[in-house]
This record gives sequence, structure tokens and C-alpha cells, in this order.
Amino acid sequence: MTTFAAPDGTTLAYRTLGGGAPLVCLPGGPMRDSAYLGDLGGLGAYRTLVVPDQRGTGRSAVPADVSTYRCDRLVADVEALRRHLGLDRLDLLGHSAGTNVALQYATRHPERVGRLALVTPSTRAVGLAATATLRQEVTRVRAGEPWFPAAAAALDSMVSGRASQDTWQEIAPFFYGRWDEVARAHQAAESHQRNQEAARVFGADGAFDPPATRAALAAHRNPVLLLAGELDLGAPPGLVAQLAELIPGAELVVQPGAGHYPWLDDADRFTATLAAFLG
Repeated sequence: MTTFAAPDGTTLAYRTLGGGAPLVCLPGGPMRDSAYLGDLGGLGAYRTLVVPDQRGTGRSAVPADVSTYRCDRLVADVEALRRHLGLDRLDLLGHSAGTNVALQYATRHPERVGRLALVTPSTRAVGLAATATLRQEVTRVRAGEPWFPAAAAALDSMVSGRASQDTWQEIAPFFYGRWDEVARAHQAAESHQRNQEAARVFGADGAFDPPATRAALAAHRNPVLLLAGELDLGAPPGLVAQLAELIPGAELVVQPGAGHYPWLDDADRFTATLAAFLG
């Protein structure tokens, strides 16, 4: 782990692995320890992965001002990392909620973005939300799996406002292409990796400016990849396709059989897609 100082003095940490040109990888959660990304299926064989822990997560320090957990304010930490690395431009990979930070960074610092890869992206930064129809498209194909009845019932309770503390645990299989031992272990670690206070602030009022982000993306001309998981409840392919329509020339790839963490479901396919895009 290496550390650097954010503009407000908070000490932030990042790890590096692999070799080649740097690729900054922004974790999601929101506000989850970047350990859950692992080595992104071996992507370090193609690029040097620079993986920061967002403030208040992993080995990064808790800030004095908790309002700095808000998504738009995290952009300053990414820019501080770029300066620390001595790079004129960043190739960025954002996963899930981390794509909101990447999109807002591209909005505020378009000249500093090279290639932009958005993996199973959250779309809050552009004001898009998944409809019930889009979610049903990915859930109904899982009906033959043994865990489906309990997961579907939990999802229905969430939609109807009757969710319990166990609901998120019960719908977890919908976020993985295979609900096997690897997926169960990955999911079980989440509760210890997420900063819940920071996650609540992440999307607070003022965190997103969809019109400004949409305008910036419409003017964006550098390469953009959007990778969706065919079976992902969190970022259904239909929703990711709507995001792709906002970015001229964006490449959309739907990974077969994948959920919200596609490097776990098929590491070879995932890394081949990213390596081809990153060149």
C-alpha cells in the first residue's frame, strides 16, 4: 500500500499490482473497501492496476468532515491521485457506484481522461434508474435455480416496502452469475468492507448533477467501454444500454452469464474484453 494526501489533508491509500501502463480502478459499494475487487480477474497481466481505497474505507483515513464522502466531492481525491502519480491523463475503470465518481471526474476534468471503462455501472450520475421491467428481464431467467423462490420473495418484499434486515442477504444470488462458494464468500465479506455512514452520505442532496454530466458525456470523444452482466440485477443490461446512448461512440458489451461482478463469473472473458479495449 502507498499513501498520498487529499486536498483536505486526509491520508488516502492505494495498492498497485501487475505491469504496464497505469489503470486507475475506482471501487463501488458505495464506499466499500477496494479489497472486494481482488485483482479483477487477472487484469494486472495487461496493465498496472492502481486501486485506491476511498476515504474512510480500507486503509484510507476517516476524514475530519464526513460531508466529503459525497460522490461529487470524491472527484477531488481522484485528481489528487492523478497528480501524485505524475500522469497527464488517467485511464479509468469504475465499478458499480464507482462509475458515478468516474463520470463526474470526466465531467469536471475531461482533458485528464484517456480511456474510460465502466463495469456494471451505476447510473445515478446521469439520472437514470432501472425499471421493474428491466429488472424482471434478468430475474425471470433464474427461475430454475434452487435459491430463486426465497430470493424472488425477498425482492418482492423490498419493492413493496416490506423489507427486513435480512432482505439484502436473501437477494444476494441475483448479483452473481453463479451462486457458488466463491460468490458466497465474496458476498459474506461485504458487511465488513462497507462504511455504512459514508455510504449514506455518498448520494446525499447535491451529490449528482445529471444535466451537467449528460452534457459532458455528449461532448466526450475519447474511447468509452460499458460492460454489463447479462444476469445483473444491480445494473441490468437494458439500463446500461441507455447509458451508452448518452455517450457518442461508446462500446457496449454484455458478458454472458455474468452478474454484478463479472470477473468472478468468467475471468478470462472479462480480462479479454478489457484488454482489447485498453489496447
